[in-house]
Amino acid sequence: MTVRNTRRFPLAVLGAGALVALTACGGKEDTAGAAAGPIKVEATDTACTVSASKANAGNLTFEVTNKGTKVTEFYLYAEGDRIMGEVENIAPGLNRKLIVEVADAGKYQATCKPGMAGNGIRSEFTVTGGAPKQNDANALKAQATKSYAEYVANNATALEDGTTKFVNAVKAGKADEAKAAYAPARVFYERIEPVAEKFGDLDPAIDAREADVEEGKQFTGFHRLEKDLWKTGLQPDSGQIADKLLTDVKDLIGKAKGLQLSALDLANGAKELLDEVATKKISGEEETFSHTDLWDFQANVDGSKAAINALRPILQQKDATLLATLDKEFGNVQRQLDEQRSGDGFKPYTDLAPEKVKQFASAVDALGEPLSKVAEVVSK
Repeated sequence: MTVRNTRRFPLAVLGAGALVALTACGGKEDTAGAAAGPIKVEATDTACTVSASKANAGNLTFEVTNKGTKVTEFYLYAEGDRIMGEVENIAPGLNRKLIVEVADAGKYQATCKPGMAGNGIRSEFTVTGGAPKQNDANALKAQATKSYAEYVANNATALEDGTTKFVNAVKAGKADEAKAAYAPARVFYERIEPVAEKFGDLDPAIDAREADVEEGKQFTGFHRLEKDLWKTGLQPDSGQIADKLLTDVKDLIGKAKGLQLSALDLANGAKELLDEVATKKISGEEETFSHTDLWDFQANVDGSKAAINALRPILQQKDATLLATLDKEFGNVQRQLDEQRSGDGFKPYTDLAPEKVKQFASAVDALGEPLSKVAEVVSK
């Protein structure tokens, strides 16, 4: 992200509304015709080619193929860089599918991000007409979105409380208390992290890692204070950074209250949260200074599972076999996490043996495969 705008379900989770359908950035594309069927996206290291420049409102399906040499991401942006959908961690030679509900006509932006960094290769896409949102058309989907909205609201309240405790300790110069409050506060953010990606710069302001901050931009948020606490010691401006963090968290919570979710948002968000684990947590790069990555790992899994639980009646009705597979693989990931518990939390990530990291990666991959099928089932 220019500051990391990449990452991070958007719990795609939120924001039923428009989606960006990709047009090509280089290469040949049908710039005049509307999409009929899946929209093909060909990503390379220097281009992002899309098979159509417009589509009618409704469920849009993007089939993304990475023909480059770098791992890439595909984003669908609405006005103000609101992420309407995303697919992360598309390795060279792989294909990924993204299904997004686009209920509103308008102009959208689409982005391929070779190397999963920066602002990416952007282009415009037009959505015409209008379509009823799924949560208005189907009672089961309406109940699912209501259930998950309550989950988000509960975690948002806990996030504000936890962040306040953490910030107060930082401002009081109580480093040990601040360290103890750091990981527990972040749990609530990581569970609903995709919400922040709906609001422009809030996610990077709250959660960007130092390595993701663009030159000339200020390093703020949780990870700046993590560095102060575990590496440099509290700095003269640590209190100001802490105040800004709490302000940004409150801003996020306020904006999230007005968001509408769709069943597809939940499905995509469940997968994107697990992608967070696969691309960030599993490598230990998220919590560079505190090594509290397993707390984040657990929180992302919690958020993903909560979205699937909200969709459970739909999945039970439409594909009970897929639901059983999801339950099995979630259980496998959870058992491995439980083996790493220490007191009320987890062991430092640096305590994990390489073989255990490989086991985690394998379990996450096994869960990611059935999760990638949920959006298609829900969209039917």
